[in-house]
Amino acid sequence: MALYRKYAHGMFCVAMRLVQNEADAEDLVQEAFIKAFRKMDQYRGEVAFGAWLKRIVINRCIDFLKARRQHFVELEEHRLAVAETENWEVSFPVGVQQVYQAIEDLPDKYRYVVQLYLVEGYDHSEISGILGLREATCRTRLMRGKGYLKELLKEKRHVAGS
Repeated sequence: MALYRKYAHGMFCVAMRLVQNEADAEDLVQEAFIKAFRKMDQYRGEVAFGAWLKRIVINRCIDFLKARRQHFVELEEHRLAVAETENWEVSFPVGVQQVYQAIEDLPDKYRYVVQLYLVEGYDHSEISGILGLREATCRTRLMRGKGYLKELLKEKRHVAGS
């Protein structure tokens, strides 16, 4: 119970950022704790317990979102010219909520990488481990996701300004 009390709120916040539904987030955190407690023998202490648990929560949320997704409309790949830079700036003012909403509108394969990188603060090697991707694939998806994100923010700006 001490571990639960220590980490439950933080893990709930992580789940909420991913699934954006309080009831689902609560259920997913509970499921993640159950899984963690059942697999406690697999925890090697190589990372902090909270980091190990957060990875379980994130994976559970991603599995949930994949299962729930009814249909998937992907942006056309050729629509966007993607530049390989670390620059996340846009040339116009944008609010945090607008960025969060635009991240939600990304195709899953980009959204997961962008969210884990920008919101959760994971690096490429950690993200590739969580999502089971090669690190090069993770970098490519982040780069393309960033391009899509900028394009979505630009489109929303023009719609809002019309």
